[in-house]
Amino acid sequence: MNSLPPFGFRRDLPRWRQLVTPAWLAGRADAACRLFEVGCDGAADHAAGHIPGAGYLDTMWFEHGPLWNKVPDAALQRVLLAHGIRHDVTVILYGRNVLAAARIAHLLLYAGVEDVRLLDGGFAAWQRAGLPLEPGPPRPGPAADDFGAPFPARPDYLLDMDQVRGLLRHGQGTLASIRTWNEYMGRTSGYSYIDARGDIPGALWGRAGEDGDVNSMAAFQHADGRMKPAADIVRMWAASGIHAGRPTVFYCGTGWRASLAFFYAWLMGWERIGVYDGGWCEWSRDGDNPIVCRVDLTLVRGSAAASP
Repeated sequence: MNSLPPFGFRRDLPRWRQLVTPAWLAGRADAACRLFEVGCDGAADHAAGHIPGAGYLDTMWFEHGPLWNKVPDAALQRVLLAHGIRHDVTVILYGRNVLAAARIAHLLLYAGVEDVRLLDGGFAAWQRAGLPLEPGPPRPGPAADDFGAPFPARPDYLLDMDQVRGLLRHGQGTLASIRTWNEYMGRTSGYSYIDARGDIPGALWGRAGEDGDVNSMAAFQHADGRMKPAADIVRMWAASGIHAGRPTVFYCGTGWRASLAFFYAWLMGWERIGVYDGGWCEWSRDGDNPIVCRVDLTLVRGSAAASP
């Protein structure tokens, strides 16, 4: 492995190969790479014009309502094999919404795909570079017969509600709320389909984006959607008590914003990280879980002490 990345790649990221530029993607010559656009009910947009050679993955194949948690492992594996994704295939993802691509990137890492890459800035970055588009539906590639490795290879990258309860009960790590300030404080749920306001007691604010926009990650990204310098993100998290040396679990409303925070932490070399799949959507629906409303420093339900 080269000690320094080539021009155009991020020198501040230990996993710099995994965050690619439009110029690199346009000039790639490795036929073994599989390129996919990721959308949510976005097949029509893909057909209207996509990055040449890109297949299409829909988040609806990977998660399901009403909690929008990951599909069962067997179903996840079937989707990957149907699209020719084995553990040893390089997979490059982009999205018109970068969060959708990050959601699938996290699940591929959970599954055990060894080389997962994300286009920095997504589809918009490709367009700004003036690069060509290709119309038409995706051409199906060859399916894979088997994943070629134990599945999932990294179950530690995805936590369920009981595991999060244990983490909080025993102080085993940091729970990072990747939500807006108003969501974190309990002024709003952030989602039309989530009634409860508040947050998980004991969680630290990991930041997200603009209030009222659950697709914004402005705290982590430049205005054009590219990742901010790693040092800026590390300082931002450190100010909230979130540090690389402690196991850290990210969550948001349903997993998309948390997945991008996870992927950025992974790019930065953070090793003991995961995503709480259910997030606020799942946690708030279980009447046995405590909820804190930090805007008035009250514990809405539950008996555990909550810190503001």
